[in-house]
Amino acid sequence: MAETITVRGVGSVKTPPDYAVISLRLKGEDTDYAEAVNKANKKIDLLKKAIISVGFSDNDLKTLDFSARTVYKGVQKNNEYVNEFAGFSVDYQLKLAFDFTAKKLSETLTAIANSGSDAEFSVSFTVKEPEKIADELLISAAENALRKAEVLAKASRKTLGELISIDYNFRNIDTVSYSKYNLNSFDMVRSVSAVPEFNPEDIESQDSVTFVWKLV
Repeated sequence: MAETITVRGVGSVKTPPDYAVISLRLKGEDTDYAEAVNKANKKIDLLKKAIISVGFSDNDLKTLDFSARTVYKGVQKNNEYVNEFAGFSVDYQLKLAFDFTAKKLSETLTAIANSGSDAEFSVSFTVKEPEKIADELLISAAENALRKAEVLAKASRKTLGELISIDYNFRNIDTVSYSKYNLNSFDMVRSVSAVPEFNPEDIESQDSVTFVWKLV
């Protein structure tokens, strides 16, 4: 039986973020459900006008989730607290994604802050084409495995022969920077000059592939 060597190659890639994602949350509340929805929709209209003013189209604002719930409040009656109907609350989760530059981010946040929409927000930094990271990781993993296999074969006074198999299990790859951009309120960025300069950390990604070679 032919001798073989099994090596796990680990690929590592650092990628500078080139894509910004602003996650937004809008609420509408009222004792009438239709009016609660209408209030939230008016806020979305304000958001769309704001982003259009800095070069986006209204279709760039994407809806990720919509939810509605009944709201109750505790009131005291006859020395006991009971829940009474207080109205309806609707919740929109939205996303605005674009090619990242510090200037574009500043302009966009300032426009949203001055829109009157009262949106809650967070910003994350990623890459526009994550499949490129996946490809680079596989190449890196293959090179890493080959280098290890050649060192081990040489140390064993053997030579690498035919590649017998490649084993790869797909998994989700990190494509988001660990850098955090958190502000308590849009009030902090109502002026472009008030938006902090931001250079997000590179995205660090890893993946692995297992190779089996014959030894000769």
